Amino acid sequence: MSPAFDLAGARVLVTGGAGFLGSRVCDALRAAGVGPIRVPRSHTSDLRTRAACDLAVQDIDLVVHLAAKVGGIGLNREKPGELFYDNAIMGLQLMEAARVAGVRRFVTVGTICAYPKFTPVPFSEDALWEGYPEETNAPYGIAKKALLVMGQAYRQQYGFDAVYCLPVNLYGPGDNFHPSSSHVIPALIKKVYDAQALGRDHLVSWGDGSATREFLHVDDAARGIVAVASHLATGEPVNLGAGFEVSIRELITTIARLMEYRGEIRWDSSKPNGQPRRQLDISRARAWLGFEARVPFERGLAETIAWYRARPLPVEEPTS
Repeated sequence: MSPAFDLAGARVLVTGGAGFLGSRVCDALRAAGVGPIRVPRSHTSDLRTRAACDLAVQDIDLVVHLAAKVGGIGLNREKPGELFYDNAIMGLQLMEAARVAGVRRFVTVGTICAYPKFTPVPFSEDALWEGYPEETNAPYGIAKKALLVMGQAYRQQYGFDAVYCLPVNLYGPGDNFHPSSSHVIPALIKKVYDAQALGRDHLVSWGDGSATREFLHVDDAARGIVAVASHLATGEPVNLGAGFEVSIRELITTIARLMEYRGEIRWDSSKPNGQPRRQLDISRARAWLGFEARVPFERGLAETIAWYRARPLPVEEPTS
């Protein structure tokens, strides 16, 4: 498969490149033979300002835009305005700065929160505009989806080489386990760990367990994003997923088994489930990029659990 963009020696900007996914993407880019990689840090380069964006893209060939303000259902409910503004303004200004600076390719890493709440499963990229996203994460999802529109508009008007991918829920060693902003797998691992540490005979999980999710190991996601950077030859979006669906009930049962927790799992149905189902159609990624996930799910979960056990956060008493 011939590349749409030659990575060899390319000068690269990776926003969010010091983070959970970004650090893996930088490693995968180095393995692909890129040149110097620039990783702006939020404490010295606030990409919500145009000046910081202008500075970040100087003398850059390829931008991989990963930086995002993101979290689980709790953060989405608490700070929807911040999630919309911060994610939208970063992407809008960065892409415009990149166009003006003559950046040769711009990769936006979107989110499956952009899909409509009741998207037919598996989610096809063609269904992105067939409804409104699930309400709790709509501000974040719409902000990121706006960058797909911007990239396509810039491709049409300016010939700007913007491409876009939508990774499914990520997990793996090094994930964010902070309870106020973590996603479902690290949140459940911490919940089980804390219940064990406190000697509790039960734990409480949000919703009723019926919602389903698909999970992609962070190392697979990094490979997929590099494949997008080098091989995606169109402005049409492409899903990056693992090709399976698991319910939250099955997920926490599996985590409890792997962690040898034998307490009861109770459900707080007064709390939201989030989007009812998630599983991606990954046929485009396979056909256009030659990409498929490699890490078996239980092996990835076991690695993530082992990583957390070696460096746990303080144990917290449950609030319910």
